[in-house]
Amino acid sequence: MNHSPYLVSDVMTHTVVAVGPEASFKEIAEAMRKWRVSALPVLEGDGRVTGVVSEADLLPKEEYRDSALSVADRDRRPDGIVKAGAVVARDLMTTPAVSVRADATLAEAARAMARRRLKRLPVVDAEGHLTGIVSRGDLLKVFLRPDEDIAEDVQRQVLDPLFPLGGATVHARVDKGVVTLSGWFRNTSLVPLAARMARAVEGVVDVGFRLERPGGAPSGDGQQGRRGAVSPGHEGDGPGDATAPPPAEPR
Repeated sequence: MNHSPYLVSDVMTHTVVAVGPEASFKEIAEAMRKWRVSALPVLEGDGRVTGVVSEADLLPKEEYRDSALSVADRDRRPDGIVKAGAVVARDLMTTPAVSVRADATLAEAARAMARRRLKRLPVVDAEGHLTGIVSRGDLLKVFLRPDEDIAEDVQRQVLDPLFPLGGATVHARVDKGVVTLSGWFRNTSLVPLAARMARAVEGVVDVGFRLERPGGAPSGDGQQGRRGAVSPGHEGDGPGDATAPPPAEPR
């Protein structure tokens, strides 16, 4: 992985355990136990994903085993009642499956998981054929990147484009994924933009500042700017939006 933003194809698992629509309840449970997974894609004969069966889909079988269901129970959980009586994947699975393409960004996959409260997503091609699977743990792999790799990306993707002709002497230091931009900005309106761009680099945990006057003297009291002080949605509007670092004195 040597680019940013990273794509689902960079972190997904290519070898996937799946079942067919006629797989029995017990076969599904055995496959989950054997492969230590909590959900399985359900595939049609041509390899297209038609649904996903998860532990949550199997649980109603036990949930309603010994209970006398009231009318209120049936009205409140009609899907659970149906799944409690199901015996094959076709009737147990959740459909349509929430899936993602291999060329989606990790942020897009994370948002899809969060919206639907899912732990993993099947990865499909343009025709809906299964090509892999991506989990929450896969998406978090970017935070294992070495600090020096993150620093190189911040330099290449943030500092070089923002300051191609000088006008600033800014350096990026990364410690445990936290980026500190130090130096001086001639144009302090670029501070919020630099913060936003640095946060977009894969593996960055947070961004802070230590701005100085030209010549190396710390600006203000020389303290590092508060992390996370740039308000979301307002980066880049002007120096008044960046409360983290005090601006350098006008030249």
